[in-house]
Parts: sequence; C-alpha cells; structure tokens
Amino acid sequence: MTLVRAVARRLATAAVVLWAAATAAYLALLLAPGSTVDSIIGDGADTPEIRAQIIAEWHLDRPEIVQYATYLLRAAQGDLGRSYQLQRPVSDVIGAQLLPTLKLALAAVAIAVVIAVVVAVVTAGRRPWLRRASSTTELVLVSTPTFLIGLILLNIFSFRLGLFPVSGDRDLSALVLPAITLALPIGSLLAQVLRDGIERALDEPFVVTARARGVRETAVLARHALRHALLPAVTLTGWLFGVLIGGTVIIEQVFGRPGIGQVTLLAVSTKDMPVVLAVVVLSAAVYVALSTAADLAYLLIDPRLRRS
Repeated sequence: MTLVRAVARRLATAAVVLWAAATAAYLALLLAPGSTVDSIIGDGADTPEIRAQIIAEWHLDRPEIVQYATYLLRAAQGDLGRSYQLQRPVSDVIGAQLLPTLKLALAAVAIAVVIAVVVAVVTAGRRPWLRRASSTTELVLVSTPTFLIGLILLNIFSFRLGLFPVSGDRDLSALVLPAITLALPIGSLLAQVLRDGIERALDEPFVVTARARGVRETAVLARHALRHALLPAVTLTGWLFGVLIGGTVIIEQVFGRPGIGQVTLLAVSTKDMPVVLAVVVLSAAVYVALSTAADLAYLLIDPRLRRS
C-alpha cells in the first residue's frame, strides 16, 4: 500500500505541475500584445469577412475562461489543437521536430555525466592547486552563456580547423559541437557537486575501513566514495535535463539544427498559442518524468532505501 500511495502521490503531483505550467503559459500568452486573429491571418488576406470566418471557426467569440477550460479538457484527452500558423495538428508539428531535439539533449547529458565523473574522481582529495584550477574552470564554464560557448567552439573547430560541420544535422559529426556546448556547463556543475560529495565520503568510517583492508585509492574513490556521492548528483541531473530542453532552443539556432527550438521561436514570435502551450507542457512533462526516474534511481544506488 505504501508503494501504491507513493505512486498515486507522484501522479497527482505530476498532474498539478502540468496544469500549473499550462495555465502560466496560457495567461502569459493571453496578456502578450497582439490578437489571435492577427496571428492566424499572418500575411494572408485581411478582410472583415475573413476575420468573421476565423472567429467562428476557432470559437474566438467565446469568453476567455471558456476557451481556457476547453483547452485544458482537450489537452487532458491528448488533443493539443491545431497550429495557427501551420494549420496542422500540434502533435504532428511537435512530433516531426522532437527526435533531433531529444537526440541532442540525450547526447549532451551523456557527455556531461562522463565529464563530471572523470573530473570529480581525478580532482577529489588531490593537491589543492589541482582542485583550485578545476573549480575555477568549472565556475567559468557555468557562468558563460551557452551561445557564447557554442560560438567559440564553432570558430575553433569548424571555421579554423574544419573538423566539424558548421550547421545542419546530416550525420553524427554535426551533433558533436552542439552536444559539447550544452554539456560543458552542466558537466561542470555536476562535477562540483560530485567532488564535494566524494570528499565528504572520504572522511567516512567505511572509507577508512576500506583503506585499512588494503583497497587501492582509485578503487576507494570509484567503488565507495563515488557511489556515496551520487544521490545529490542524480537529483541535480534530473533537474538539469529539464533545463537543458529549454537550452536546446538557443543552441539549435546557433548551429542551424532542426528541432523544437525553431518551432518554438516561430510560435512565440507569431503568438501561435497552441504550439507554445504544447512545448511548455512537453517540457514540464519531461521534468516530471525525470524527477520520477531520479526517485527510482535512489533505490538502485542506496540499498538502505529499498529496505525501508
């Protein structure tokens, strides 16, 4: 029953988060300048008859609270509506661009985790100058805007050295620079959290016992201290992946890649409410799913949680 209650509580929390995200985005777009009719007309013919037809077709003459409630009801049933600009179902618009964005985000997270683990294990408990140099580099990377990191990498590895394509998504080489751009700040932040956790673990009695048994220092770090330090890093990784989905919007523009970023920018600039709301809800859903996955990962990492 405890597990059932925990799952039910998690599902209820997820529903509240998705509702709050959709409502906040709806209100923001509602208060933004510009009318929905102008957004739908775009560069097309603009006559009173056409405006009346659009208002009738999209039910824009209904009170805003009714439109809002209708949207929530349809969204709960999986109907995200039609794009004002593209005149296609939003699910088709998002679905067509989802794979390139997910590919980029997953590659970035994988690279970030590798960077964080390697840097944390190599620098934790080492000489002070090495720790200071690593911390300073990580702080610079975390503080630098991702678009600037992307432009620097483009200038060095694409324009000067010609090692990677400047733009596009035609093969795996085109994924390298955008993924590294997103991974560097995230990996730096994770490395700081991991290193602090490892250094705290190195003072714990179980580490002293392992050393007394003659376990080599590298094994102490990898098997004992690193595992002990993973819990806060797992939580942070779930949160950072949600943030990273938003970061792909900018990086996709810098590297000229297809994906949700281009769709989102077009939708925001033209006030294409159904598309913007779908992107917001999708981002919130990804965050909720990863938060749940992080909770489950706790059980795999720490046996004490499984027993409790």
